[in-house]
Amino acid sequence: MRNERLRWLLLSAIFAGVTAVLSQLTIPLPLVPITGQTLAVGLTATILGSRYGTLSILIYILLGAVGMPVFAEANGGLHILIGKTGGYITGFILTAYVTGLILEKTRFTLTNAIIANIVGMIITLAFGTVQLKYVLDVPWTDAIAWGVTPFLVVGVIKAVLASIIGIKVRERLLASRLLRHSDTPSVTS
Repeated sequence: MRNERLRWLLLSAIFAGVTAVLSQLTIPLPLVPITGQTLAVGLTATILGSRYGTLSILIYILLGAVGMPVFAEANGGLHILIGKTGGYITGFILTAYVTGLILEKTRFTLTNAIIANIVGMIITLAFGTVQLKYVLDVPWTDAIAWGVTPFLVVGVIKAVLASIIGIKVRERLLASRLLRHSDTPSVTS
């Protein structure tokens, strides 16, 4: 039991690091860049599930909040979380939880992972757009045009990639016995 918990905690920390690395993959846009962060969140939740996927994202956000340069473009600090892109980052918490929960309540299959990751994408975009609207003090139409529209196609592509890679990595971890089917924590445990 103790070794299993330690294994999950280590995987959570590793995936916080993976998220930090993928966050550095950016395509600059005028207000909000396209980043590898959302891909990393989807991968993390698809592989680790709701509890440990969320823990991993919390670790990532806490590292960034204290100033570690883990956010996009090697940024860190609380000012990022309260700035124009902070809603996307804080939305990752619910995104990871819901994505993992959908897979736990159904099955860890490619189809379910794609559905779960698209739902996660919608959550992230919703959080990001709300904060963008209020931080920039713009009408909803502008917030949606700047905070959702540019990210829809690339978001679906990242959701599919996170699903394909995540399910494959999860299968490999199960095959190598780093994870066991019985290890997947239930939501209530």
